[in-house]
Amino acid sequence: MKVIKFGGSSLADATHFNDVIQILRMDRQRRVVVVSAPGKRNENDEKVTDLLIEYARAHGKTQQSIGQQIIDRYQEIATAFNISAAQFKPLADQILTLPTTSFRGPAFRMAAFKAHGEKLNAQLLALVLNTQGLSARYVDPHELGLIATQEPNNATILSQTYTHLAVARQELLAEDKLWVVPGFFAYTTSGQLVTFSRGGSDITGAILARGLHATEYENFTDVDSIYAANPNVVANPAPITKMSYVEMRELSYAGFSVFHDEAIIPAIEGQVPICVKNTNHPSAPGTLIVPTNQSQPKRLITGVASSKRFAALYLHRYLLNREVGFTLKLLKILFRYHISYEHMPSGIDDLTIIFDRNQIPTDVLPRLLADIKETLRPDRLQWIDDYAILMVVGEGMRNQVGVIDRILHPLATHHIGVQMINQGASRISIMIGVREAQADDAVRLIYNDFFIQPVSLPLRQPAQEVTHG
Repeated sequence: MKVIKFGGSSLADATHFNDVIQILRMDRQRRVVVVSAPGKRNENDEKVTDLLIEYARAHGKTQQSIGQQIIDRYQEIATAFNISAAQFKPLADQILTLPTTSFRGPAFRMAAFKAHGEKLNAQLLALVLNTQGLSARYVDPHELGLIATQEPNNATILSQTYTHLAVARQELLAEDKLWVVPGFFAYTTSGQLVTFSRGGSDITGAILARGLHATEYENFTDVDSIYAANPNVVANPAPITKMSYVEMRELSYAGFSVFHDEAIIPAIEGQVPICVKNTNHPSAPGTLIVPTNQSQPKRLITGVASSKRFAALYLHRYLLNREVGFTLKLLKILFRYHISYEHMPSGIDDLTIIFDRNQIPTDVLPRLLADIKETLRPDRLQWIDDYAILMVVGEGMRNQVGVIDRILHPLATHHIGVQMINQGASRISIMIGVREAQADDAVRLIYNDFFIQPVSLPLRQPAQEVTHG
């Protein structure tokens, strides 16, 4: 039995609904279908989830207009499959009654509005499947016993969910129907609807794959596979046919955005293989994500990715390594500002703290730096705003010597300075810090060296250092 999830781009309109129907006909092992809200139909379109957020915030005639716009999105699909007015009315009524429904508070209200994108799409798909000769029924997360924490818009699943899903599995196996389940939301123990983080339909799919003991979790999106590098950076990168859970997590950290990285966690816990496939090209093999002992790498590295969302704080203080409590003082300052850090490489007299830039509001930064100066009195303090992190990842690197030399050689040749380098204890990933402006060139150089033949990029002059504060 397989759990299969379709993203918003795969369910944006009637044409894509028809593609989903054909995919379900292709494999009778696909028994549980998890759906997202309808995505964009074109570049100028809006996702239904975004419309629902606007709907929750609007008032009066504006709210009525947005509500009708949402209904029209679903009506367009329903009409294409000859869903009757009587069948469609309960869906429309749910949208119309949302503004007058009582909720526990504003955050729970917003969660309920957002969740209806998935909820209505699942109800509609179940109706459509039955008109097309595929026996199906809508199954709400409440019926399945998906229980989550009290965080309205960033909930996490509770362990008792898996006890409930073990019971549901027996019902599924005894019932000759497709189950259509909305992604993205669950319920608290008191029955309040809560949503996972944005993109949480992936999380729902993985939870169900684990809890229902699926043989595979198929995640359908709009690309043929996960690639060894970002296609926007490297032209026609090699597809990854198979990779480990750990490789996927490492690459997700640096920007691999095809798969919601949090969604891998339930699949890892349940040891369920994940296959990322293309709704528009379902015959393509896709990318299979498996436990490490099943990965069997064929290349030294599996992929290289970069993210430019980082910044770094560099501190220099003579004899820093002998000062007891220096790092503790720094961490206490960050705690006061509610700021978490990503990495903290250090030397004898040096310390670098790497942050997700989005963690530090621009109005907070000057106060943070002033506080650090006053408390720690470093000999030098430098804020590096144009910072990027590269992740070079591969199970094939684990027992190889000289990989770091090979990675750094083309960077040095092209005057791309390395600000930081770190290799994890697992030896399957190497993290490299570079200037933001050089990140794409660094990815291309590393990719070309490991996947093609080394090519010549224009030699760059050494980057000029910019100091802030």
